[in-house]
Amino acid sequence: QVQLVESGGGLVQAGGSLRLSCAASGRTFSTYNMGWFRQAPGKDRDFVAAASGWSGGNTYYADPVNGRFTISRDNAKNTVYLQMNTLKPEDTGVYYCAADSVLGRLQRGETDYWGQGTQVTVSS
Repeated sequence: QVQLVESGGGLVQAGGSLRLSCAASGRTFSTYNMGWFRQAPGKDRDFVAAASGWSGGNTYYADPVNGRFTISRDNAKNTVYLQMNTLKPEDTGVYYCAADSVLGRLQRGETDYWGQGTQVTVSS
C-alpha cells in the first residue's frame, strides 16, 4: 500500500514556475515508479511525467511538457517533485501524483495508487 499527498499547486501567470511535491508513505517508496498526471476541466486525465523506481534514474515526459517540466525524486524523503517552468494557460488543471511497481501500467494511468490532486491555474 502506498498513500500519496500532493502539495504546491496555486495560481501563477503565464511564463512563471511552480514546483509540486508528492509525499509518499511506506518503506518501499524507492521501488515504485512515480508519476504525475493532470486533468483539465471537462477532459480526461493525461500522463505528464514519470520517474523510474529503484536506482534506474530514467525519466519520461509527455510531448507538451518536454523541455519545460522536470520530474525528480528524493528517496530519502519519500518524495517526488515536478518542477514546472515556462507555464502556459493550457497547463491549467488538477495535477495528480501516482505510483506503480510496473512502469507501463503507471504511464497508462492504470495504477490503483493516486493522490487527491492539487490545482494549478495559469493565467494569461
